[in-house]
Amino acid sequence: MRTTLDLPEDLLKKAMALSQIKTKTQVITVALQEMIRKSEIANLKKFKGKIDLDIDLDALRDRH
Repeated sequence: MRTTLDLPEDLLKKAMALSQIKTKTQVITVALQEMIRKSEIANLKKFKGKIDLDIDLDALRDRH
């Protein structure tokens, strides 16, 4: 999808330099993917301690 954006040039250049990504499109795509990933992780953390998983870690790790 083609979109026109007005982005701060210094911010875009810094992101490209830090990530070593060569194109503006790719750096924006990676930034969006990372934002989604962090949001999904935050949503999963809401379930910490609320779901009882009856899992035997020793059995999963083949420690009999």
